[in-house]
Amino acid sequence: MSHSQIKHLIIVGGGTAGWMAAASISCQLSSFNIQVTLIESEDIGTVGVGEATIPSIRSYNDSLGIDELDFIKATQATFKLGIEFRDWREKGSRFFHPFADYGIDLNGVAFHHYLSRARQCGLEADPAVYSFATQLAWQNRFAQPHANPPSPLAEYGYAYHFDAGRYAQFLRAYAEKRGVTRVEGKIATTQLHPYNGDIDSVTLEDGKVIDGDFFVDCSGFRGLLIEQALHTGYDDWRQWLPCDSAIAVQSDKADTLTPYTRTTAKDAGWQWRIPLQYRTGNGYVYASAFCDLDEAESTLFEGLDTAALTEPRRFQFVTGKRKKIWHKNCFALGLASGFLEPLESTSISLIQTGISKLLEFFPHNGIVPADQNEVNRQHSHEFERIRDFLILHYKATARRDTPFWQHCQQMPVPDSLQHKMDVFRSRGKVVMLDPEAFERDSWVTMYLGFHKFPADYDRRADALSQEQLIEQLKKMRQVVTQAATQPLSHEEFIERHCAALDPD
Repeated sequence: MSHSQIKHLIIVGGGTAGWMAAASISCQLSSFNIQVTLIESEDIGTVGVGEATIPSIRSYNDSLGIDELDFIKATQATFKLGIEFRDWREKGSRFFHPFADYGIDLNGVAFHHYLSRARQCGLEADPAVYSFATQLAWQNRFAQPHANPPSPLAEYGYAYHFDAGRYAQFLRAYAEKRGVTRVEGKIATTQLHPYNGDIDSVTLEDGKVIDGDFFVDCSGFRGLLIEQALHTGYDDWRQWLPCDSAIAVQSDKADTLTPYTRTTAKDAGWQWRIPLQYRTGNGYVYASAFCDLDEAESTLFEGLDTAALTEPRRFQFVTGKRKKIWHKNCFALGLASGFLEPLESTSISLIQTGISKLLEFFPHNGIVPADQNEVNRQHSHEFERIRDFLILHYKATARRDTPFWQHCQQMPVPDSLQHKMDVFRSRGKVVMLDPEAFERDSWVTMYLGFHKFPADYDRRADALSQEQLIEQLKKMRQVVTQAATQPLSHEEFIERHCAALDPD
């Protein structure tokens, strides 16, 4: 098969996943003369809770040539330096997960080992005071990182909070300008090839038949093609991630426009708070085995900072992943490929990495089983690594005040995570099963934020005398403290550079 034989690519489903796929394919594969059709129905709502992102979204936008200021204004976006965790270790606790490392590695030894040594010596060992991004966040300030920072202490990343519906509209305009055809309608049936089982075509409720050579399933939890038609199978991870329900509501603009997402642990799950320029996104992710709907709704509304603007939307889900995201001539993206709760804002990044796999292994010369196997292997590895990181949030807590948290304390965890926890507990070594979505210091954030301090540290850190250690730590703190007082407030930065014009 030559590339000309894939003449028509069908994307089933719009929303964030569908239009991200359409935009990327229309841009990255523009030279291959492939007709791209996206089928969606205005009657089918999108989940629309994925309003917080991680820094990789910036590289996605850059790959399309999207101007950052245009994007921010169009989506009413704000900036995100990381995630605040409230009441997770215990009630009243607070720590921050920044898009940045802590301190500076010294003599080839990771900085957190020096923190462990400092802790044993009774010195300042709070990682937050060695993080420029964290200090900016606590002061509600924002500045874009310098392209060539004068010190590693000034290196950090940032992401965005944005209106996911507006982002889909923004990408739709981009994709349609590049030739993508949108078809309005609901799919009634899917026709398979009688000999090889590939998807031949889909039929809409109005009887229109749309055939294609390759299909991208962005139909959400339903997995209309990858599961309902091709029966690919699903790995259910609720034994480790027991939350299976969510309620979302929009509320008025926050009094203080924080440059971070907030997640607050509740009796049977956790509540998110995502500040946009003109409103705030809120939701409660919970385990229905430990909380009924009325109680969940009450918990959500009691936790709002501002008045609700919408009626609550309710969702149910099964945490896990498709056994394959590429099966026959169908490739699944977004919720059709699996679901991991948005505790660390990975939903949109998983769409992005799925698109990257599709583009890298696109079957220009025909579908090769080895390529499919590699894509599916990478998919499983990526989901499993993020899964383990999320499970750590529940397992590491000291909370035992409700049946839900008692369950989390008692549940077994995957062997891969248990090994990581055991090695860190022994000597502070962060085991990385590369590639990982979350880097070393993200794991350090969780271990130290939950007070899972190691019994020992890398003894090469003893090469510094105590006086030298004290001096090095003092200098780092001073640099961070001084630099964090300089930038504008988050809200002032937006007003000066990228305020959205339309609040509606």
